[in-house]
Amino acid sequence: MKEMTKRICIGIIFIFIGLQYVAAQEENERVVTIIDTLPDNNYREDQFYIGVTYNILQSRPSGISQNNLSNGLHLGVIRDFPINKKRNKAIGIGLGYSYNSYFHNLKATKTDNGIVYQAIESDASFKRNKYRTHLIELPIEFRWRTSTVTNYEFWRIYAGFKAGYVLSGTSKFVGNDEKVKFINDDLNKFQYGLTLSAGYNTWNFHVYYGLNKLFKDGTKTVDGEAFEMSAIKVGLMFYIL
Repeated sequence: MKEMTKRICIGIIFIFIGLQYVAAQEENERVVTIIDTLPDNNYREDQFYIGVTYNILQSRPSGISQNNLSNGLHLGVIRDFPINKKRNKAIGIGLGYSYNSYFHNLKATKTDNGIVYQAIESDASFKRNKYRTHLIELPIEFRWRTSTVTNYEFWRIYAGFKAGYVLSGTSKFVGNDEKVKFINDDLNKFQYGLTLSAGYNTWNFHVYYGLNKLFKDGTKTVDGEAFEMSAIKVGLMFYIL
């Protein structure tokens, strides 16, 4: 009889401990839920960014094509300004740096009468020919996301506008027996376009669509064809809190 009573007491103790554990788990879940729904006046998202892109020249002059990997590197900081109580909608304003290269077969040569642009013959052998730019940029975004204070993996769609100032723009040609490199003043100092970043967690598709020309008005090839080239940049964007 004593042994049975002892076992009953032990069983009751274990049941009590189990009930306490379940209650504690439910309480923790309830607290997390409350935290998720409570506004946090300090909660912000995606304050830093780094991206890589493939750069496409659209509206190229006749006979001009791209070659090699025209790439871009973009990084900076964005201040997140939430505009609703849940803070999952925001305006982002930032400052960044952008490096861009454009490989193609439109050779630029600096002369006493200005810069001459001429297509490289299709049967000519050369190592590389490119334009390269370094920019300071100002991105402005409208931001929507499914994040909460405690959820760090979420969907996001950021759409906006980006303006840039060209700090340095160069033309470079490397042939078998010739090497040409110089600062190209025909490049537009101001560049601007529309941006879109969308994705889940770490991986985010990014596109930039240039709204103005890469070169100043009046820039022409030796055949008299005006430049209308602008940039489209497609790649990945990574955000860091």
